[in-house]
Amino acid sequence: MQRRDVVKLGAGLTAASAVLGTATAAHAEVDSAETVSPATKIKRVFDAEIAKAGGTWQGTVTLLDGTAAPVVAVDHNSTSVQTAASTNKLGIALAVLDKIDRGELALDDRITLTSDIILTGSGFYFHQTAYGDELTVANVLVAMLLTSDNTSVRLCGLVCPPLEINETLAAKGFTDTRVVPSATNPNRMGLGVTTTAETNDLLHRLALGELLSTGSTRFFLNVLKGLSGYHDGFRRNMSSAERSRIAMKYGADDAERNESGVVYNTAGAPILVYSFMSQSTTNWDNYGATHPVVQAHATMGRKMFDIANAAGLAAEGAVELDVEQEPLNAGLTQ
Repeated sequence: MQRRDVVKLGAGLTAASAVLGTATAAHAEVDSAETVSPATKIKRVFDAEIAKAGGTWQGTVTLLDGTAAPVVAVDHNSTSVQTAASTNKLGIALAVLDKIDRGELALDDRITLTSDIILTGSGFYFHQTAYGDELTVANVLVAMLLTSDNTSVRLCGLVCPPLEINETLAAKGFTDTRVVPSATNPNRMGLGVTTTAETNDLLHRLALGELLSTGSTRFFLNVLKGLSGYHDGFRRNMSSAERSRIAMKYGADDAERNESGVVYNTAGAPILVYSFMSQSTTNWDNYGATHPVVQAHATMGRKMFDIANAAGLAAEGAVELDVEQEPLNAGLTQ
């Protein structure tokens, strides 16, 4: 509310505040009495935060419990095809690991890091300034999924070209998630497009072991849970133990601020899958934690995490992952 509005309302403000306070208290009382479902609570959080952040949003949030179909808490423009930014690195990793499962590639196969393949932006390979490294496929996947390294996309293209990536995505039932093959180099690609519905479905099916072998699934999701990854968004207002219970991927490019992930309970069972995409008219050059959309992700993360945990959810049949990760200083004090 702007200052001139406060002056204009004058004496009526106190009465209005009293009514608002009564309504808020009543709303809290309803929630505390557990008459509101977890899905409804999550939807309220989502609606409130996207209104504050502004811009155009797409969102899918599902709750997982037992063997039943996921409960959809948020379905907001979920089939709208948008620029994926780095969230499509999930699809690239899926295709590479699927090729490994087929026996056509291995995690310890080598890829040479040459100066002509370097991309700047997110990641770390471009900081080296000296190249010639013989990298394993495993190294490249960790760089792409944990630190969102851009050069790693080109390295993946050397062992799994973009046309093959798109064929794999299509074979697994994804109709809108695609990378964009280069017109001049068959091994290079743009990160393309996706929807929150398909990204949510990818992570849900991955957690249940429906997309890859058990070994590849564990590798994939344990990297996404890594404590050396991105923390500005959904995981921001959490302890390190809580953060290690969320396997997530972030993507940002110009107007887009996207994030998707799987939340696990303390026993290691997935309980919630979220996928957010948004396009802002301002703050394009702000890739930090103060971006309004990223702040919304942080608020939603804390609240949705608590709601899902309080509901006592636990999906059955999920691939077992590392429940706890090593401390960040592991081994340094020995």
